[in-house]
Amino acid sequence: MSTSTDQMTHGSDPETTTLLRFATAGSVDDGKSTLVGRLLHDSKSVLADQLEAVEHASRSRGQDAPDLALLTDGLRAEREQGITIDVAYRYFATPRRRFILADTPGHVQYTRNMVTGASTAELAVVLVDARNGVVEQTRRHAAVAALLRVPHVVLAVNKMDLVDYQESVFAAIAEEFTTYASELGVPEITAIPISALLGDNVVEPSTAMDWYAGPTVLEHLETVEISHDVAGRPARFPVQYVIRPQTAEHPDYRGYAGQIAAGIFRVGQEVTVLPSGRTSTITGIDLLGTRVETAWAPQSITLLLADDIDISRGELIVPADAVPAGSQDIEATVCHVADQPLTVGQRVLLKHTTRTVKAIVKDIPSRLTLDDLSQHPAPGQLVANDIGRVTVRTAEPLALDSYADSRRTGSFLLIDPADGTTLAAGMAGESF
Repeated sequence: MSTSTDQMTHGSDPETTTLLRFATAGSVDDGKSTLVGRLLHDSKSVLADQLEAVEHASRSRGQDAPDLALLTDGLRAEREQGITIDVAYRYFATPRRRFILADTPGHVQYTRNMVTGASTAELAVVLVDARNGVVEQTRRHAAVAALLRVPHVVLAVNKMDLVDYQESVFAAIAEEFTTYASELGVPEITAIPISALLGDNVVEPSTAMDWYAGPTVLEHLETVEISHDVAGRPARFPVQYVIRPQTAEHPDYRGYAGQIAAGIFRVGQEVTVLPSGRTSTITGIDLLGTRVETAWAPQSITLLLADDIDISRGELIVPADAVPAGSQDIEATVCHVADQPLTVGQRVLLKHTTRTVKAIVKDIPSRLTLDDLSQHPAPGQLVANDIGRVTVRTAEPLALDSYADSRRTGSFLLIDPADGTTLAAGMAGESF
């Protein structure tokens, strides 16, 4: 994210946020794009020309009412097929909170896109068609949300108008999903009965479901508590770029630019540079052209150090009293996102924050079976959309945190060295 958005997110207080990142997910035709369109429309976050374009497109398809799904399905192929293919990001706001929304596809072959959309989300909305209940793709999305440590999950039981708004149908689906997601370790689950098409319980409460006394979807999004414990996390600063203007005004300026991945940095703090292990002291922090005393995640800053250390892109600056242990053997859970399989013995590139190193897949000990959450031992390979455990040996030691401790510095990508294709998204440490 850009620096301006980061500042907007945190303002002047690292413990306060007014922005929520959330993702929508669900099986095919569960109504994700319609829900997003309804949220945007009913919260008055749609410009007049956008709504006019949607109304025109709907009329050309023979529809009397505007198809609100068209507000997010922007690709021509999506509109023609009536499905979501790519991740559609939308930005909107209400008087109570700002939002970054990722509308992710429902088809099994696009599960990889859900990983992209949910990787930075603080909340995931999983839709279920009230007529079909919990299906395999619902379980897959719940598993991905749990793997990515998304702290809040909303189960939106959609199309309640097609089951006569029966409370018993909603209750059965909510109980099944909650039991499954709880076994995965999802910490908070909120179930809401809705009709995205008609607007029931999306922005306004439903008069047809007076048996439901909980919040609407928007009310929950506006009030869910999002905790950013930046002060309690060990600070991590991946160097993205070295700034040396060498101008008459700044003849000796050497700054290390990047985005703070976790924690807080302060002027006067002693730090260690990895992998060299050299130490120094922070003498200055530049933020948007202003010198500050303190900076925190996810601000984009430039650090100035007391010593002239040879530092380049990909190195990691950490507090001297909280240095992570480096290792060449990484055990992780991965979601395989490429069409070609991932196999034992395969040579890959591993990208961690701003650093990329050569690596080899030493072992694939298990693959997750979504139906019963059992581990299928020694699968030999992982294919597209598989979730499994891997052991990777890197050419150089890497300082990875556990993903459970830090989503940013505990994650990595496996990349095909031949063509740069992303093979898998990895999360270091124990699985759920």
